[in-house]
Amino acid sequence: MSESKGNPLLDMTTLPRFSAIRPEHVEPAVAETLRRNREALESLLDRKDIPTWDNLVVELELMEENLDRVWSPVSHLNSVVNSPELREAYNACLADLSAYSTELGQNSRLYQAFVTINERERDKLDPAQRKLLDNSLRDFRLAGVHLDPERKARFKKIQQQLAALAARFEENVLDATNAFQRHLTREAQVQGIPEPARTRAREAAEEQGKDGWILSLDYPNYHAVMCYADDEALRREFYTAWSTRASDQGPSAGRWDNSQVIEETLSLRNEIAQLLDFPDYASLSLATKMAGTTAEVVSFLEDLAKRSRGIARSQLAELEALAGRKLNAWDLMYFGEKLKTEKFRISDETLKNWFPVEKVLGGMFNIAERLYGISLSQRESVDTWHPDVRYVDVLDKQGRPAGGLFMDLYARKKKRGGAWMDDCINRNGMKSPPQQPVAHLVCNFSPPTASHPSLLTHDEVVTLFHEFGHTLHHLLTTVDVPGVAGIHGVPWDAVELPSQFMENFAWQEESLPSISSHYQTGEPLPHDLFLRLKGSRQFLGAMQMIRQLEFALFDMRLHSEFDPERGGRVLEILQQIRDEVSVITVPDFNRFSHSFSHIFAGGYAAGYYSYKWAEVLAADAFSAFEEQGIFNPEVADRMRSRILSVGGSVDAMEAFVAFRGRAPSLEPLLRHAGIEPEPAAA
Repeated sequence: MSESKGNPLLDMTTLPRFSAIRPEHVEPAVAETLRRNREALESLLDRKDIPTWDNLVVELELMEENLDRVWSPVSHLNSVVNSPELREAYNACLADLSAYSTELGQNSRLYQAFVTINERERDKLDPAQRKLLDNSLRDFRLAGVHLDPERKARFKKIQQQLAALAARFEENVLDATNAFQRHLTREAQVQGIPEPARTRAREAAEEQGKDGWILSLDYPNYHAVMCYADDEALRREFYTAWSTRASDQGPSAGRWDNSQVIEETLSLRNEIAQLLDFPDYASLSLATKMAGTTAEVVSFLEDLAKRSRGIARSQLAELEALAGRKLNAWDLMYFGEKLKTEKFRISDETLKNWFPVEKVLGGMFNIAERLYGISLSQRESVDTWHPDVRYVDVLDKQGRPAGGLFMDLYARKKKRGGAWMDDCINRNGMKSPPQQPVAHLVCNFSPPTASHPSLLTHDEVVTLFHEFGHTLHHLLTTVDVPGVAGIHGVPWDAVELPSQFMENFAWQEESLPSISSHYQTGEPLPHDLFLRLKGSRQFLGAMQMIRQLEFALFDMRLHSEFDPERGGRVLEILQQIRDEVSVITVPDFNRFSHSFSHIFAGGYAAGYYSYKWAEVLAADAFSAFEEQGIFNPEVADRMRSRILSVGGSVDAMEAFVAFRGRAPSLEPLLRHAGIEPEPAAA
């Protein structure tokens, strides 16, 4: 075991020592941890005494915690400071990790031990412990514990293949994104693009010893071009590059093509479902969610589409009236921004001046303090993976340490696009002293330049609040059992409730003074500007709704209609959905599916509907605050105690009803989106 000696990944006495972790540490640390876990499991199962919660489940949870502590920093670093060496080490471990997970799920002796504990001790256990048992018994079945040896082996092999395919899908998207850049030399080409984005592009050109501007395909650049570039040819070029990433089309056609990855993934997922006696993968996916059946989900999505499509058509007509012509897909964001400026006399670029990132962060922390009594403060000299990363300590109402979060906010090369929250360390009350939770909060905002601080669009403010909502869900848990603490054990279609709930505070007049001030003058956001911003909340809301419903229906049909003889029919199904739902004609070269990482690499397979499902819950939950005051202490305490603190230890619908006093209603979501509810029947 000499190769693991001094390995920073095996040091669990502190926060991860990110700067000390090297690619060569990864495989030895994972191999050593898996070896220890397998030996410990055999020792547990070979015991002669009757299995109990204390002598088996607690030990198993601690073993899983050790593996999480090793793998979490590796997975995280692979997303935020990707390199060929780290990628190779990461990929080399996927098959072993998948095999280990399947071994646990298919271990008949371990399954029988859980059955025994459930039968003998259930009445003596607390709700969190019982929920972990229920989830575990369900997961044993979904891992194929009842399969014969031949089908168990096939299941295990498929899981390893799927893990490798997900990693390859994400790598192809990252590589295709990083490969594109546009060198511009004429002023007319960058006309309309905001000065901060132009400054960043000019600095990128200078770094390469070139004149003019270099625009890459990270999201801040893409957004700046699509919303503001007057040059339609440039907009089309960026739209084409973005919508064809990792496909057989576009500027890098065929080089990082995910077509075969998608086909193999869908085929293997379908085979997994068949092995477990589910009719399709969508039905298997729903076995762990709030929603009951594929038909229920599709009906929910189609009902929202029906309510939204007429309004979406009228919104598109309004955009085309402004443009004076039929719009192409690469025109929508540009003319949407112009129409918003005309209707509300505001623009994203103007609003950015009032949302410097430091002010937004301070205000957001203040809102959390007002709601939940916690305090958050940045701590210097914490080991991180990049100079831009900051660490924040979280203290409870009594001023005691309650956890922390790493924040990595800016776009850069070798970093995965998008925004996400993930766990760094889980709460674990089985340890002494109890282990406090730590989160990663990651975004891809425009970094500061020599002349400007980082300024956020209001959409980016909403994104930050969204990820902070996930973070609070992770940090505010009071559950001692790691498997159902914080975000763990929460169904995918409920896990977005705290995040989408938190978005609402970015729109409230009571909260805006704390998150906004002009970066040059320090003046607060003027009241009339706030009113215009609030008025814009529903702007193109139906078109945005339709777009998300298109994604969700595509995902659900893709996984419920797979036919081995016909293949995935990816583009065919996507076109059918667009014909039924979309109000804009999408070009034939568009390959949105090939960069749809949520469902092919991010855990949302047959689960993308979760965003809309949870948005219903979130809008209805926030309506309780609207009724009684958004900082009402009694409502906030109920939100914390009934939803945030219980994590996955309580059934998601039971938790919602305990907070709201009734089942969820669709009406608050429709109201927030500017979609009129259907009139009641006479």
